[in-house]
Order: sequence, then structure tokens, then C-alpha cells
Amino acid sequence: MSIISLIIKREFIAKVRNKSFVVMTFLSPLLFVAIAVFIGYLSTMKAETKRIAIHDETGLFASDFLKENRKGAEFKYLNLSEIDVKALKDSITKENFSGLIVIPKTENKKDLESKIEFISNNSPSISFIENTQDIIGNKITKLNLEEAKLDTLAIQKAQSDVNIHLVKASGEESLKGLNEIKIGIGGAFGYLIMMFIIIYGNMVMRSVIEEKTNRIIEIIISSVKPFQLMIGKIVGTSLAGILQFIIWAIIGLGLMFAASAFFGVNVGPTARISPEMMQTAQHEFSGSAQMYIAELWNLPIASIIIGFVIYFIGGYFLYSSFYAAIGAAVDNQTDSQQFLLPILMPLILSVYIGFFTVVNDPHGTVAVVFSMIPLTSPIVMLMRIPFGVPWWQIAISVSLLFATFFLVVWFAAKIYRIGILMYGKKPTWKELYKWLKY
Repeated sequence: MSIISLIIKREFIAKVRNKSFVVMTFLSPLLFVAIAVFIGYLSTMKAETKRIAIHDETGLFASDFLKENRKGAEFKYLNLSEIDVKALKDSITKENFSGLIVIPKTENKKDLESKIEFISNNSPSISFIENTQDIIGNKITKLNLEEAKLDTLAIQKAQSDVNIHLVKASGEESLKGLNEIKIGIGGAFGYLIMMFIIIYGNMVMRSVIEEKTNRIIEIIISSVKPFQLMIGKIVGTSLAGILQFIIWAIIGLGLMFAASAFFGVNVGPTARISPEMMQTAQHEFSGSAQMYIAELWNLPIASIIIGFVIYFIGGYFLYSSFYAAIGAAVDNQTDSQQFLLPILMPLILSVYIGFFTVVNDPHGTVAVVFSMIPLTSPIVMLMRIPFGVPWWQIAISVSLLFATFFLVVWFAAKIYRIGILMYGKKPTWKELYKWLKY
């Protein structure tokens, strides 16, 4: 057995036998589900109803606000126009009311548009202000139409409520919000890659720093070349990560099969929902769940999983080379902070590009370019794959990623070779550049 394979085996076994690895492998999916359920539960919780006082000197708007009072609504409006404004302001100060809307009497409605006040101890939410402005604006518009002797009922009937029906080119029914689902799936995989690059990259760095600090490294490199040791650590740790992801994929697919069986959806790429069901199940939860699960099965699941594994390996190898070089150059994790920011910035940038660009234009110039750049492609390309990416773009992206990995390994090995035996001195960027020339 070669030296590199022995190092890989040692690193892999050390990671897999770690108790935290075993616990987190099986506990993480449960934590994700628990967090999702908890967030869903929080979203269903109703906030405490806030009491809003209305002082309407015109007598035109209070009734419109009172129409907004519904059971379980966030705000309850009270018409207190007969009470003096100063007394109402004192009630706000004493927190008897959450806010006070003051509508003064003006000579014309045009002046009224800029003289309405909302008084409160705390700043109101944007949605509350917009809703208040809509209520008042709609009332003023209606009054202006009546003054112009226009038939407001006819105008209201003339207004159209368009609901676009989505159909695929093949003639199948489609659903709204699929792009958001696709970007959510791609974003979840991309975010996992980013997190595990950081987590397992730090593992490699800590392992190198620990061996260097304990002077074990001096014994190891007497029989192993520094380059072999670095490659062995990177590959061994990556295999442990891949094993963890495979277990998670099995658990995830098992949950999808269970959900499909529960809702009665045929699994696989041939999963279909009849047009009749599409029409009759629009207002039923179970029908909607069936349609969305069927669409999930129609996604390129194999491409997503294979792409995830390939980009995980390539992205992890690329960034772990940087982490290994940093671990060899410093004596403790505190000294490594100055070198970590340039590594983390491309990962953070790729997440933002994915969520703000890919969701709107997955095949646009920005999305395509950043899915080719090796430092950002593992995340951006994974966000694009659910939308369907030509094979030649994936081939170019993967080729550039692994070519860059071999180039970075060559440079990182130079730093690793010298830094692994350096003690007691904080390296600077200038010194790292000198090490590359040795």
C-alpha cells in the first residue's frame, strides 16, 4: 500500500470514528427537520393585537379603518374622534394605545395628503404604514371620482384581476413558485457545500496545526514527503465528508418516498398529475402537496446529486489546499485569522450571486460567468443545475475547477513544505510570497 493511501486511511478512520461525526451524521437531518417545524410553528403564532386610535376630524375615514377590524387581526382600530388629541397623545405615552392616527380637517383633499400624522412611541412597520396609506388613498380617490361625477361602481367593475395559467411547452400543467423551489433546492446544496468546505477545511487546518505544535510532524516527514502528507489529509477528510453526505442523501430520498406514498404520487421522472386534478385541487392542501411533490420528482435529481458530489469534491479539494497551507504557515488558530478572510470572501460572494442573480436569470451572463470561475462555481453552478444547464457548460466548469485545484495544490505544497517546520514566527503575506519562490 502506498504512503498516500496509508495517510488517507488514517485520516478517514480518525474522522469517522470520532463520536461527534457519528452523532452529527444522524442528528443533523433531525435538527434540520426540527428547525423547519419550529419556524413553521412560529409563523402560525399570532402577534398580540395592537390597539390603534383614530382621531378623524373630517369624519370620512374612520369607518374605512373600522372595516379592517377582523378576528385575529394584528391591529384593532378604535374611533376616538370625539376625544381631544392631547388626551389621546397622553394615552400613547402611557401605552394605552400602540399608536394614534390623526386626520386633520383641511380646506381641500389635496392638502390632506401631506398632513396626516401617525403618533407612537415606537417606529411602525413598513407594511402598517403602507396599509394605512392605501386605506386613506383609496378613500380620497373614491371621493375625487364622486366629485368628478364618475360612476365609481362602473370603474370598480371595469377593473380586471388577471390570473395567468402556466403550461409547459409539452402541454403539461405547471405550477407557480417552481423557480423559488428550484433555487431553494440549489441554494440548500450550495449552502451545504459552503458550510462543509469551512467545517472540513478547518479540520484539515487544525490537524496540521496540532501535529506541528506537538512536533509530531518532524517525525512524520522523516518518512513522508510534505506533499504526500498534505494530499493524504485533504483526501481522507473529504472521503469522510462524502460518506456523511451519502447517508444524508439516503435519508432525504427515503423521506421523499415516504411523502410521495403518503400523498399518493407516483415517484420517478414519469410522475404526472392529471389536468382534472390540477383544476379541482387548487384550493385543497393535499392536492397542492401532490402537485408539488410530483414536480420535485420531475427535477433532474440525478444531475443534482452527481453534480453535488463532483462540485463538493472539487470545491473541497480546492479550498482545503488553502487551509492546509495556512495550517502549515501558522503556529495557532489565532494567527490564521488574517489569512482566512480572502478564502471566505469568494464563498460568501457566490452565495449572494446565486440568490440574487440565478433566481431571476439562471442562464444570464452573470450567472454563467460565475458558474465557470473555479472559486465560485461549486455553489453558483449547483444553484443553476435545477433549472437545466447544458452539459458543455458543466464540463467546462468542472474542468476549470479541477485544473485550478491542481495549480493551487502545486503552490500550496511549496508553502506547506517550508511552513511545516517553521516555529515561533508569524508569517506575513510577503514571506508567503517568498516561500513560493523556493
